[in-house]
Amino acid sequence: MPEVPQPRLVLATRNAGKLRELRELLRGQVPGLDVDTQVIDAASAGAPDVVESGVTFEENALLKAEQTARATGVLAVADDSGLAVDVLGGAPGIFSARWAGGHGDDAANLHLLLAQLADIPAERRGAGFVCAAALAHPDATEGTSHTETGTLRGHLLETPRGTEGFGYDPILVPLGLERSCAELSFEEKNAISHRGIAFRALLPHLVHALA
Repeated sequence: MPEVPQPRLVLATRNAGKLRELRELLRGQVPGLDVDTQVIDAASAGAPDVVESGVTFEENALLKAEQTARATGVLAVADDSGLAVDVLGGAPGIFSARWAGGHGDDAANLHLLLAQLADIPAERRGAGFVCAAALAHPDATEGTSHTETGTLRGHLLETPRGTEGFGYDPILVPLGLERSCAELSFEEKNAISHRGIAFRALLPHLVHALA
């Protein structure tokens, strides 16, 4: 039987949508890296869940990346991202995935947020997706931990539109566009997304770490 390539990078996520996005951002960017077999998620790597005890996106991304790298012995990348609504003072922010109480219940999170914004007029529904991406080496003493941040600004709809993406994608329309993030193709979204911006900024550091 052919030898299975050893993982070279762990993406510290159990979110299938994020894993797909991050793999595509890396595809063809790192010489010799097979993203389909050598880039794996936290579950496949046997990494433990990380308590997101930070108070910023950057702190949580670093916590996940560093703890995953130490647990697996493999270079790790993590992100922490969410929706920052202007009239809510930047909330849901780091609590975006569990805004309605349970972690990752997209429908409940959307329902609650839209209810909270029901009386807010269109001109005051500014918001933005924010992503902090972090890179960590298993040996933290090597000083390779690094973070980058990306933002996608737009405005929030009153009702969800579109079936692509995940999270709050159906209600954010990026500046300059008329379609929600959930109405964009995978390629269109990756080109402008907060996560794409953050990970493209992190890419040179990742290429160097994998060299």
